[in-house]
Amino acid sequence: MIIREARVEDIPQIQMVRNSVNENTLSNPDLVTDKDCEKFITERGKGWVCEIDGKITGFSIVDLKDHNIWALFVDPDFEKKGIGKKLHDIMLDWYFTQTKEKVWLGTSPNTRAELFYRKSNWKEIGMHSKNEIKFEMTFENWINNKTI
Repeated sequence: MIIREARVEDIPQIQMVRNSVNENTLSNPDLVTDKDCEKFITERGKGWVCEIDGKITGFSIVDLKDHNIWALFVDPDFEKKGIGKKLHDIMLDWYFTQTKEKVWLGTSPNTRAELFYRKSNWKEIGMHSKNEIKFEMTFENWINNKTI
């Protein structure tokens, strides 16, 4: 298992992972374009991928401009192997070296993602969009969480 920074040439495999998930699915896969991915990993923030035997099995992308987690997804065939946690942690470690601004994300209720974020000490702060729970992580909470 290799965790590394995402590159533009990873985007086709990133899109495959994004469209393979069973929860937090896109109502229309065309809503997230390759150009969107490229912009988020090269201009707005940074992304990471998990690679196993040359195949991308998960990815994370954080947006420094809007201070949010743009994506964190794992291929369903590779769930429960710690990939999401590793991608999450490297992403937040990097984010908080760039800024001390709190970061937020939205995820569907009653999903494994919701449980993951609660277990990772994200704080629910309300609703986002039509039907997503909005979570937030502060720099202080992240640092304190890491020392436990």
